[in-house]
Amino acid sequence: MKEPARFDPYLLDSLMPDLVGHDRQPSAFIVYLYLAHRATVARTRAVTVSLQTIAADTGLSKSAIQRGLRTLVRRRLVRVEKT
Repeated sequence: MKEPARFDPYLLDSLMPDLVGHDRQPSAFIVYLYLAHRATVARTRAVTVSLQTIAADTGLSKSAIQRGLRTLVRRRLVRVEKT
């Protein structure tokens, strides 16, 4: 059985209302949660993952993930490196 995901209260108390309510970008919040969880499981700050993998794992479309990532990069919450 997998361990339940654990998140910093900041994610739910501050970041969620800001991204979903203020920026109207729920996809950005979902992508951020996904990446934060992957980083926690891997015990690292850097996560290597494709848009296709994020789409398959979250149920979001590739374009929604791209929009969400643009928002996260603009707000300096993540950094994207293309390979």
